[in-house]
Amino acid sequence: MTGANIPYLLRAARGEKLDRPPVWMMRQAGRYMKAYRDLRDKYPSFRERSEIPEVAIEVSLQPWRAFKPDGVILFSDIVTPLPGIGIEMDIAEGKGPIIANPIRTLEQVEALHPIVPDESTPFIRPILTALREEVKNEAAVLGFVGAPWTLAAYAVEGKGSKTYSIIKNMAFSDSTVLHALLGKIADMIATYACHQIECGAQVIQMFDSWAGQLSPQDYEVFALPYQKRVFEQIKAKHPETPLILLVTGSAGLLERMGESGADLISVDWTVDMADARRRLGPEMGVQGNLDPGVLFGSKEFIRDRILTRSKKQARAVTSSTWVTVFCRRHRRKMRPTSSRPRSKRINSWLRFKSAPMNVLKFTPKTAMSAGFRVLDVPSPLPTKRSQSHEHQTS
Repeated sequence: MTGANIPYLLRAARGEKLDRPPVWMMRQAGRYMKAYRDLRDKYPSFRERSEIPEVAIEVSLQPWRAFKPDGVILFSDIVTPLPGIGIEMDIAEGKGPIIANPIRTLEQVEALHPIVPDESTPFIRPILTALREEVKNEAAVLGFVGAPWTLAAYAVEGKGSKTYSIIKNMAFSDSTVLHALLGKIADMIATYACHQIECGAQVIQMFDSWAGQLSPQDYEVFALPYQKRVFEQIKAKHPETPLILLVTGSAGLLERMGESGADLISVDWTVDMADARRRLGPEMGVQGNLDPGVLFGSKEFIRDRILTRSKKQARAVTSSTWVTVFCRRHRRKMRPTSSRPRSKRINSWLRFKSAPMNVLKFTPKTAMSAGFRVLDVPSPLPTKRSQSHEHQTS
């Protein structure tokens, strides 16, 4: 494909300089949209919504039809492929993944088997194929996977955790079982990611949501080698596909993340962007660095904060940069505050053509700052989400 026929976001992810920042929302599909809530009433199980192809396709496309962002992300979850290697799971509404029979012994690890994606996740192919056919070159289709440490944490703990005491006990007493598990999961993730690419995904993001719970010393032992193992296998088959690494709470790990083999690194808001660029080097693409709390500010404040952060990266390097905001899901009903089509209102604000960056990526909360107002809150907003499922896209 020529440059004009390559999706804008994909061009940015490959480091190309563009005349405006592509836009897509981190939580594009979810409860902030009435259309999604209607589907959720009909299909109350997350696995139904993500594993019935026609439902998952519709959910994935709802925000694209409404806002026309430059990226469309597969509606799924990072734990989706686990049953394919023998780890049965469910996804409880409001709680995240539940592993009924956690992995605690070497015998359990040895019983795990390689994944055959078309057999264990047959819905992935029709979903991604349909998304590519629907959006054509108007948007990039993104797939995603969990990272070995994070999936191992779920498999060993049995659910989300505040302390990760069980998996850390395994790591710090006799790590033989854990390393065996991490190796098997890494190979599964690589196979699954390659399958997504072969089905139509044009960019892959790997979520190591819980690796930020590791010290830098332990990250080098239990996370980094297995991130490398995944990325090396993907690059061997699909060297042209951009790979993104996201680690929650990564301020102390940036240099090590840069050694993973990823093409772009997520940077959280606790690090100065200029410092992050210096630490990662001029060849590494970045995304993130905007405090999600900024979205509670005025439109002018949000714009100023984005541009201030962008200028810092522009002075440091010229490679591609993505501004990413991560926010928890809130149950809110919204309506436009003006008569202009909401896609035009949101895009006219988000697409800062003068911004010196390549990719801009927002969550649905952006909608509230771009001409929406809250009508009601049908249930109390969560005040404690220590076990929140950060990477779930619902």
